[in-house]
Amino acid sequence: MASPNISFDQIPSSIRKPGKYFEFNTKLAVRTLPGNLQRVVAIGQRLASGTQPALVSVDVFSDEQAALLFGRGSYAHLMAQAAIKANPYLQLTVIAVDDAEAGIAATADVTITGPATSAGVVSLVVGDVRTDVAVSVADTPAIIATALAAALAKQPNLPVTAAANQGKVTATARHKGAAGNAIKLSTLCTVEGVTVAAAAMAGGQIDPDIAPALAVVVNGGHNIVIDPFATQASLAAIRTHLDFVSGPREQRGAICAWGWPNSLSTGIALASANNNGRTSCGWHRGSIKLPCQIAAAYAAVIASEEDPARPLNTLPLAGLDVTPIDQRTSITEQENALYNGLSPFEIGPGDVVQIVRSITTYTKDPQGIDDVSLLDLTTIRTLDYARKAYRERIALRFPREKLSERTPEKVRSELLDVSYKLEELEILEAVDANKDGHVVERDSQDVNRLNAKIPVDVVNGLHVFAGRIDLLL
Repeated sequence: MASPNISFDQIPSSIRKPGKYFEFNTKLAVRTLPGNLQRVVAIGQRLASGTQPALVSVDVFSDEQAALLFGRGSYAHLMAQAAIKANPYLQLTVIAVDDAEAGIAATADVTITGPATSAGVVSLVVGDVRTDVAVSVADTPAIIATALAAALAKQPNLPVTAAANQGKVTATARHKGAAGNAIKLSTLCTVEGVTVAAAAMAGGQIDPDIAPALAVVVNGGHNIVIDPFATQASLAAIRTHLDFVSGPREQRGAICAWGWPNSLSTGIALASANNNGRTSCGWHRGSIKLPCQIAAAYAAVIASEEDPARPLNTLPLAGLDVTPIDQRTSITEQENALYNGLSPFEIGPGDVVQIVRSITTYTKDPQGIDDVSLLDLTTIRTLDYARKAYRERIALRFPREKLSERTPEKVRSELLDVSYKLEELEILEAVDANKDGHVVERDSQDVNRLNAKIPVDVVNGLHVFAGRIDLLL
């Protein structure tokens, strides 16, 4: 210490040699709030043809890079493709996992009858990719099946392989596991005398455990984790991961995005079982995309909004499919979803898939009582960012501070300054009203510890406007 109000880090008080000594103090340089760049990590299955080893994370910047790293048509490749399509400027990390050794790949038969009595085209649609083959008069089912399997072999980005056998084409998921059951197949045929029918993909069993991958990236500092499977097992593993990295000791707040293309009731059941304020499910009923592709696109769009308090309503989800009219959700169904932990998507003007409102799956407290404290995804994102801002300010201002009678008020002043700056950006509000609630005091048991209480009134989203129109004659 040199004087009551000025302290030095590098110039000791014991100097006796005459001179003019100056040191640089950078602790007061930063007066702004920290940035909020969102980093996303995706977990996906890889193929043996990929060059990237399993359980080794890598930053991915393009579709082609993902194809090389994880194998064309792998779930990791398709997830990266969907995420980059939805947000080309995404900071994306991918960590690949191998198929479970005991896993079984999903399969489905495409049955062809004939022969053809006219020329035309037979098509098989896998997800949103259509493969066409020309058919000539008198072509038999065996000839058509062989041609279709050969055409599918020229589509390496598909999540299935195909083999022809006696007038049938058997599609087999490239990966083992239950995730393959979600691959959508459909057919088109303009040939007289020929019918083409695709069974649903089925029989896939045992998805890989994602816990080892989460353990690898636990210190990666990612803000958004993409769940590739949308199952209770995967959501439970990610919940454990989120609780750890986002807790008061690690303080690296993160959320999870997952996708659901199926019915409202099954989505609600899964969301209710999860009931977590850090997970958000994008519900896109009737989508021909895999859950992992929906999740990847949703996560990428969340990451595009760096203002944690700004709602995601109406943001487009580029790359997702426009669902058939009979699968689009009504207002009543959307309300039901929003009361039960699902974030619905809808088809907006110009056939654009867009977010209705982003909420978390947290709907009830531990007593089973309805709780809206963490309803909107913006709430937990705002709390994470505010914590980051307070923490970084204290770390910058007081890296080697002594704890004296003057210290609590200095710390309180910095916390209030951060609160006011957060209010300027409309992330917090009513700071003046809560000013007296900013309390910094010494701990009653640890003489080296300060405790702080910081009331934060988060800015809410404008989701509903109601007006009454009075008719006057």
